[in-house]
Amino acid sequence: MSTKENLKEAFTGESEANRKYLAFAKKAEEEGFLQVARLFKAAAYAETVHAHNHMHFMGAINSTEENLKVAIDGEVAEFKEMYPVMIEQAKEEDEEGALWSFDVANKVEEIHAGLYQKALDNLGENVETFYYVCNFCGNTVEKEAPEICSVCGAPKKEFKKIE
Repeated sequence: MSTKENLKEAFTGESEANRKYLAFAKKAEEEGFLQVARLFKAAAYAETVHAHNHMHFMGAINSTEENLKVAIDGEVAEFKEMYPVMIEQAKEEDEEGALWSFDVANKVEEIHAGLYQKALDNLGENVETFYYVCNFCGNTVEKEAPEICSVCGAPKKEFKKIE
């Protein structure tokens, strides 16, 4: 394998470890193990540092305009190609939990693509906008959290404001 391929593999591993450790931290908090949760959060942050370093040396961080285009392409590929296949397989295997997870992710990826496109179209205008993310399905909305999530039906209180 080439160094570029190794950087990509390392980036993938570090990114996965970050997400896994954050999920572990949440569970540790729920169980009252606050010190363990802090450790998981610290390690997750360190994995993010590693992932960012790998991305830098892969040459994968470019101008904001280029990064928005890459993000749009990735989101579109997910909701048009990746998730539809996964949704069908989950249906065939009668995996209701996975089906729900794939379905809401698919819907939200399309929303993300639209938000990225809007940001690209308005790049340079610097209009302050806040985003809210549903804690259950990841639905992402601008300006104000809705009373009810349009993707999963969660109430407004389940939206987190992103500063």
